[in-house]
Amino acid sequence: MRVHHLNCGTMRPALTPGGLVCHVLLVETPDGLLLVDSGFGLRDAAEPARRVGAARFLIRPVLDPDESAVRQVERLGHDPAEVRDIVLTHFDADHTGGLADFPQARVHLTAAESDAAQRPRTRTERYRYLPAQREHGPHLVEHSPASGDVWRGFAAGTEIRPGVVLIGLPGHTRGHAAVAVDAGQRWILHAGDAFYHRGQLDGRTPAPRMLVRSERMIAHDRALVQANHARLAELWAEAGPELTIVNAHDPELLRRAAAEPSM
Repeated sequence: MRVHHLNCGTMRPALTPGGLVCHVLLVETPDGLLLVDSGFGLRDAAEPARRVGAARFLIRPVLDPDESAVRQVERLGHDPAEVRDIVLTHFDADHTGGLADFPQARVHLTAAESDAAQRPRTRTERYRYLPAQREHGPHLVEHSPASGDVWRGFAAGTEIRPGVVLIGLPGHTRGHAAVAVDAGQRWILHAGDAFYHRGQLDGRTPAPRMLVRSERMIAHDRALVQANHARLAELWAEAGPELTIVNAHDPELLRRAAAEPSM
C-alpha cells in the first residue's frame, strides 16, 4: 500500500518554535483510499467558532482550505469519493474536522472514544468534543481493540483492513488509539496524540514546555499518558528501518516521514 504524509492543519501556538501540524496519512489500498485522521476541513475554515471552539485561541490554527485533506486528495489526482474509510486516533476537532468533507466514508474508532464523544462525562470531555463536528451524521464504526491481538507488545489491536491495525492507547482521551499501517518494506505507526514531541521519546531533543503543559492539562489520564511515553520510547529505541513512528503534531516527524521513499 502506498502511503502519503499530509499536513492537514498548520497551527501556531505561542512558545512553540516551528509551530505544529496535523499529520494525516492517506493510504492507497486495493479497495480504495483510507485516511488516518482527517485534520481540519473546509467547514472549519468557514465556521471556526462553532467547529474549533475556544481552543482556537490556544492552538491558533491557520485554517487554510488548501491544507484540507479533501483538497490534497484532489491534487493527488483522486476523487474524494474514493476515500471509503477514515480511521481516527481520537475525536478532537483537529483530527475530525475533515470528516464532513467525506460524508460517504466509514469512520472507524474505538468504542470508548465514540462513547466519550457522544456522551461526555467530564468537564474536559464536554470542552473538547464539539457537537458541530458530528452534525453531518458520520457513519461511525466502533471497535474494541482490547479483544484483539498483540501488536509489537501492545496488548490491544484490531485489524480494520488487511495491513491497517487500530491499537488501543487510552490516556490522552478515554478511547485514544494508535494506527499501524503496513507500507510494504516498513510499518508506519501513527501514534496520534499519545506523545506531542519527538523529544518525549528520543530523550535528546527538548520538548517545548508549552506543549508539555498543554498535554498534561487536557489529558484524560496522566498516568496512562506517561506509561504510553515509556512504551513508545522503548519501541523508538528498538525501531530499525522497518518501522517509522510518527505522531499528529510534530512537524519534524512529518518532514522525515514524507522524505522516506514511498512503497
